Amino acid sequence: MYGLVVKNTGSWYTVHTDDRRPVECKVKGTFRLKGIRSTNPVVIGDRVGIEVNPEGTAYITTISERRNYMIRRSTNLSKESHILAANIDLAILVITVNYPRTTTVFIDRFLATAEAYSIPVQFVFNKLDRYNADELEYMDALIHLYTNIGYPCLKICALTGEGIETLKQILAGKISLFSGHSGVGKSTIINQLLPDVKLKTAKISEYHKKGMHTTTFSEMIPLPGGGYVIDTPGIKGFGTIEMEGAEVAHYFCEIFQFSAGCRFNNCTHRNEPGCAVVQAVNEHYISESRYKSYLNILEDKDDGRYREAY
Repeated sequence: MYGLVVKNTGSWYTVHTDDRRPVECKVKGTFRLKGIRSTNPVVIGDRVGIEVNPEGTAYITTISERRNYMIRRSTNLSKESHILAANIDLAILVITVNYPRTTTVFIDRFLATAEAYSIPVQFVFNKLDRYNADELEYMDALIHLYTNIGYPCLKICALTGEGIETLKQILAGKISLFSGHSGVGKSTIINQLLPDVKLKTAKISEYHKKGMHTTTFSEMIPLPGGGYVIDTPGIKGFGTIEMEGAEVAHYFCEIFQFSAGCRFNNCTHRNEPGCAVVQAVNEHYISESRYKSYLNILEDKDDGRYREAY
């Protein structure tokens, strides 16, 4: 019997079988003996095989090959990974310039990982109703930066519904992962998209301007007319994993483009003479924030650090 993993509540998984039956399953312990270094060997979006024993308990026994997945370094096991979801058509990164603040380092780490696994990314800038003039100006600057690189950006207000209809059109027929910091409004957006779902939401701390976790497990929710949205718990940091140092530049498209002009083929774009990337940064063809994010990931690769704040 085969099906699609649509919900994970820790030790239990909900699988929708091919005949559209929901089956509650556990994972056979042998999965942890097959060299899968992820903290979660089975993830939302996986196509799996299941077996039901005579006592009526269902077990996931096989996982079909994934065409892609979104992965980050686990925050509680520094040498382990955490996979957010698999077999994704689109990653929606929900960004707030304040309440809480989303840093460019966090954004760029997310983008580099999506590039590594060939997952298209759509930016959604939320909470238009909250920002003052300076914050709106900064948001527009970010949109200008990332649009020019090639990432589509959408401004919305989940509270009022502004931009939600456009977002519905973007999501139609796709399996879309929603990700971002706690408090950026992922659940509120999904509630606007699917009013009958009624996901739990909470206000952010006005003092710290940070969100609290309201989504405690991952879930794939069907959209009317086709497609799914994947709601995931908010994440504080995005540690990159499964990237070799020499590969990192490949996942920053503008850095990779200018790297063709470097004097040395193995240029790391830091201190080497004749580096076309450093020249492009100095001449403002490459944004300084993007270059700093690139260096930041390289530093992690050099000494194994992972800074949770990112």
